[in-house]
Amino acid sequence: SNLSGLVPAAGLVPALPPAVTLGLTAAYTTLYALLFFSVYAQLWLVLLYGHKRLSYQTVFLALCLFWAALRTTLFSFYFRDTPRANRLGPLPFWLLYCCPVCLQFFTLTLMNLYFAQVVFKAKAKRRPEMSRGLLAVRGAFVGASLLFLLVNVLCAVLSRRRRAQPWALLLVRVLVSDSLFVICALSLAACLCLVARRAPSTSIYLEAKGTSVCQAAAMGGAMVLLYASRACYNLAALALAPRSRLDAFDYDWYNVSDQVFGSRSYFFDRAHCEDEGCSWEHSRGESTR
Repeated sequence: SNLSGLVPAAGLVPALPPAVTLGLTAAYTTLYALLFFSVYAQLWLVLLYGHKRLSYQTVFLALCLFWAALRTTLFSFYFRDTPRANRLGPLPFWLLYCCPVCLQFFTLTLMNLYFAQVVFKAKAKRRPEMSRGLLAVRGAFVGASLLFLLVNVLCAVLSRRRRAQPWALLLVRVLVSDSLFVICALSLAACLCLVARRAPSTSIYLEAKGTSVCQAAAMGGAMVLLYASRACYNLAALALAPRSRLDAFDYDWYNVSDQVFGSRSYFFDRAHCEDEGCSWEHSRGESTR
């Protein structure tokens, strides 16, 4: 084992009791599956009622559907074959562990694009030159999405080649990814406030859903707080974990909150339980003793 020289086998115990982790895993899997079927039904309703097939709504739903499908697949490994989840090839590994984070960022930039378009089109009615600003904003968000994707793909490829993710490489990915998340959350919060506070031509987009200026500001603040706290958690995980063991600050599924490939395997198969025939019951027994 790659941890045999770092910590004794007796110290490799789950952060939470096995019964708790099993219940949480079942709950997460169920919620992801319910989200998948809910979004799937909404996409069928779009077709049934003849709405525009290619729109911000359908792209957003498609991203959510793909994200929920990947998360449901990943967590379902726990119930039958956890060792296989830790021995995936490069493409399945990236799809299950890294792609969901990219999809989250893409949905955030998509929402930014939608509300930025509302704001700029309203301003362009009085100042036509503002239409050029919309093109710049679109280019900026597309560039941010490509940068996010490139950083995560490169880090995933490098970590798979080395079979572990170096601390410095992980720090770069966390800094870039979480900075982009926080910037996009701030941008979306600003767009929501602008849409809510401007003339009826823009505020109607939110008023149609019964959303006031205060509610829009609260939603924007909540999103900023969510992604800022996520960034703080990831940085704390890196700061508190020894550079030789990136799993020292975690809760079994998650090390850094977007499922990084650290110095040990994922889920609950302990370092001394790496053989294909190892089952979760064996791991649970070892941890109990």
